[in-house]
Amino acid sequence: MAKRLWVQSMGVRVKGGNTNCYRYMVVFQYGSAVLFNIEDHEVESFLDLVRRHASGLLPETKKDDYAVKEKPYLVEDMQGGPDYIVLKSLDTDSVRIIGSVLGQSIALDYFVSQVDSLVEEFADINRKMEKTGTFTMDKKKLLQLVGKANSNLADVILKVGLFERSEIAWRDAKYAQIYEYLREEYEVTQRFGNLDFKLKFVEHNIHFLQEVLQNRKSDLLEWCIIGLLSIENIISLYEIVKDSTPMQL
Repeated sequence: MAKRLWVQSMGVRVKGGNTNCYRYMVVFQYGSAVLFNIEDHEVESFLDLVRRHASGLLPETKKDDYAVKEKPYLVEDMQGGPDYIVLKSLDTDSVRIIGSVLGQSIALDYFVSQVDSLVEEFADINRKMEKTGTFTMDKKKLLQLVGKANSNLADVILKVGLFERSEIAWRDAKYAQIYEYLREEYEVTQRFGNLDFKLKFVEHNIHFLQEVLQNRKSDLLEWCIIGLLSIENIISLYEIVKDSTPMQL
């Protein structure tokens, strides 16, 4: 059973050359499925194969489309264009390279939407604080938000492997060129930078709210100490008055 294998799909259309009869599906454990040469009416049947072995399915499937064109007589190893890439031939290593970048891109969309919901939640808290001068969130809810923010960042870095260079790209400059082109085309680094900026905003708000909760706790403890000291003083005063009052025979 795969862990946290979501269903997010990226459709790839292969045009030209002799590979139109070949179909591929690349599935990543972090949750993306990249389908090559799969017709639109067949997509769901292929994704059903993934769902049988998946856990933690998303309520909504994020989808995107991309084109790979084959030109055997192309002078260069690859050529890029708007929403497509041209290759001399589409081999299994090309499929793995293209699939890895497209899979990361569609997964990144999911994490951006998760962090956007966190940013909006903290924005609402700040707006309420602006109006009322206080906030009513309890510690448990704040800790849940902390966990959500941290888990999203950890998943992007560790599970999606956003900054792990492909072994195939290391081995062959031809595939490295495809890898770098697609990462630039999908602005992977820039999008992660925006994600990281939003997470820093969330982190700043978390620290601020934690300090507010801590100050509330400190104030409560101070009032408890004041109350206990007041009770002790009242008891001491009562005993002094009692001792100083002459007993009647």
